[in-house]
Amino acid sequence: MTFAENAGLERRHKETKRERFLREMDQVVPWQRLVALIEPCYPKAGPCGGRKPMPLEQMLRIHFLQQWYAYSDPGMEEALHEIPLLRSFAGIDTGRDLIPDESTILRFRRLLEKHGLAQKIFAEVQELLEAAHLILQEGKMVDATLIHAPSSTKNRDHKRDPEMHQTKKGNQWYFGMKAHVATDTQGLVQSVEVTAANVPDHQVLEDLLTGDEPVVLGDRGYDYPQVHECLKGHGIQDAVARRRYPGQQKGLQALQRFNRSVARLRARGEHAFRVLKCQFGFRKTRYRGLTKNGAQLTTLFALVNLYMKRRELCWLKA
Repeated sequence: MTFAENAGLERRHKETKRERFLREMDQVVPWQRLVALIEPCYPKAGPCGGRKPMPLEQMLRIHFLQQWYAYSDPGMEEALHEIPLLRSFAGIDTGRDLIPDESTILRFRRLLEKHGLAQKIFAEVQELLEAAHLILQEGKMVDATLIHAPSSTKNRDHKRDPEMHQTKKGNQWYFGMKAHVATDTQGLVQSVEVTAANVPDHQVLEDLLTGDEPVVLGDRGYDYPQVHECLKGHGIQDAVARRRYPGQQKGLQALQRFNRSVARLRARGEHAFRVLKCQFGFRKTRYRGLTKNGAQLTTLFALVNLYMKRRELCWLKA
């Protein structure tokens, strides 16, 4: 083995997709603002000395790596040992630093859950995007997506997760939870709500809106009288797609044109789900209960927004 192979001094280097992704995200994530947000809740070394906690920014970077690459706590520890690129992103030098074990990674995640810091991280990212004038105020699009949960009963209680539920979509049954989001007209997530999978989309609509939106777009899952009355009561333009009811003959062409025009605009709201499931690999819940999974989803959607606007943010920082 040559010295170049051992030290990473190869003759020709190509930037891989993972390197490019981490380089871009390193530039757009507001590390200092997030560290200042978490620091009051982070443990300090005792007055009599003792073991010092791991560096806060290092743990935050590891936490985000977990979200981007769907690592479990043991998987994240092993990845840090195996992949030099991830260690470099986290700021770990194995010559002088210790790699945090899975228990340390677990405790940091529980710290964020205990103090509700996922919601604060999401709000901090929103402030960053608003300050950069990257959020459109022309209206909102509402949508929901199903997230599978393990239905196995091979656990200590011999039961499925009691906070999850099953629902039927088309001819297929699903067990898990549902992520409800409101996005702006370009697809950036503005608010997030998490429920069991059997909760209808329209019941969460008011929790997603502020009441100041000029227009709201939604699919036919929101076509209920109470939804139309709510939007009308707040003076919001109603752009919710309509269902075709049994026996309806009049105005079918107008109904199809209206639904098609709504679908063209509303399709942008699906982009966040594409990044969540295809880019970050969040297709199935990892934890039990809506609280833990809701905190993870909120953090993921904050990172989704940064990913979708990474080029604009990099250009503004250049």
